[in-house]
Amino acid sequence: MCGRYAASASGDELIQAMQIQEDHTGEPIRSALLTPQEPPPGAPDYNIAPSKAAHVVLTRLPRQSGTHSAQAEPIRQLRLLTWGLVPSWAEDPKVGVRMTNARAETALGKPSYRAAARSRRCLIPATGWYEWQVSPTAFEKGKPRKQPFFMHRSDDTPLTFAGFYEFWRDPSQDPADPLSWLTTFTIVTTAAEPGLDRIHDRQPLVLEPEHWATWLDPEVTDADTVAALLGYTNPGRFEAYPVDRRVGSSRANGPELLRPLRREELVGVIDPMTAEVLGE
Repeated sequence: MCGRYAASASGDELIQAMQIQEDHTGEPIRSALLTPQEPPPGAPDYNIAPSKAAHVVLTRLPRQSGTHSAQAEPIRQLRLLTWGLVPSWAEDPKVGVRMTNARAETALGKPSYRAAARSRRCLIPATGWYEWQVSPTAFEKGKPRKQPFFMHRSDDTPLTFAGFYEFWRDPSQDPADPLSWLTTFTIVTTAAEPGLDRIHDRQPLVLEPEHWATWLDPEVTDADTVAALLGYTNPGRFEAYPVDRRVGSSRANGPELLRPLRREELVGVIDPMTAEVLGE
């Protein structure tokens, strides 16, 4: 967790909603995929999986003559980054597939995340996320049946996951070539709130607009401030409902993946709000 999410907002919508100052989504990016991404990076995607490139909001200090200007203000940017963090010191970028999530409770102490947690924080816009519930009563091929749920805000407003990002350079390529660099991100997770914990014990850390400026500020590096944001909780914002199991295939896509299943379509599913077993 979180292993899949949906992001339906366009770049133009994000630029307005998140007060973006610079749009860098038209720049060439290095892909971690062996085949072209579908839908293309930046297009509405209802099944974003690890290794895909997706919209990410970050703040960077402008560079002047190759160095950061001491007087310059950080600039809020919209970029396309690859999901699955690759530390700058990694020998193989494939480690990113194991680093799609960073636990809020330990991020500041983990070598893979602590530098990014201090100064390379980002926000990941989303419509909602998916998680799979293990059935206590239904089985398939001798294993518990898994039912995907879609989690979203109860008021249907967009989400912003907290995240970290990193730069990794391919040592075999010319550093002046933009495609020699792979820029990646991870989603911060925290303990699931009551109700959602009947689906999975973890959930993304979702920050509110009043936290965006501090979270994105690269000059906010003190551990206490970062730890306070990593510990943010605000239960009761989300709802969850079961969706088609086709979402388990990374090739499945489209808004129909968000269609709630009818009660008669459920098999051994625990209602996250009431704990009732549905479809016994």
